[in-house]
Amino acid sequence: MTALQVRRLDPRAVLPTRAHPGDAGLDLRALGGGSLDPGQRVSVATGLAIALPAGHAGLVLPRSGLGLRHGVTLVNSPGLIDEGFRGELRVLLLNTDAEAVFSWEPGDRIAQLVLVAVATPPVVEAPSLATTARGAGGFGSSGI
Repeated sequence: MTALQVRRLDPRAVLPTRAHPGDAGLDLRALGGGSLDPGQRVSVATGLAIALPAGHAGLVLPRSGLGLRHGVTLVNSPGLIDEGFRGELRVLLLNTDAEAVFSWEPGDRIAQLVLVAVATPPVVEAPSLATTARGAGGFGSSGI
């Protein structure tokens, strides 16, 4: 795979890193510090822009430890980064805790970036679709 090109938009920005060899997620870090009141959401700067390899997209995902310990997740999980996007990576944090304020410092890990291969077949209108065993069964159709 081609390397993930990362540009620092701010000299304080920290390049994405994997916590362990073989990890799928690259940790994204906050450029600055801040806090979130219960129920509040905020867009947090990373100070980074990326050039995804051709045929790939980036998914910005929550960190499980932040969810478990602080009730912090991402508003738009997963956040989708298209191959052609070259703007700053920002993370939309949400504090789901009903009582506790969540605070972070510059450089704290706030989300993770996972690269995925993307299929982009042409879209064609079809007069009908092949039948399957599931058919149109949607939410809850397979039971609990």
